Amino acid sequence: MVIECKHVWDYISDYLDDTLPEETKELVQRHLEHCEICSAILDSTRNILILTADERVFELPVGFSERLHARLDEEMNERTGDHPEKRRS
Repeated sequence: MVIECKHVWDYISDYLDDTLPEETKELVQRHLEHCEICSAILDSTRNILILTADERVFELPVGFSERLHARLDEEMNERTGDHPEKRRS
């Protein structure tokens, strides 16, 4: 049996936690041996877990939070079609 990338992505968390049934784990491993994209996603996910588990504290640049929120608002408005410019008219 062969599994598709979208299924591997669904299994990545359980694969990293080593909680997949043995048969599914073997299918995922075989897929990862041949799929560069899924292997990269696995590596990226593993790196994110390592970084978030790191106890060091990072100082954010001044104004970062405000810029982040402004950008998120902008992105959400573009996706919903709710542009501030249109509301002013």
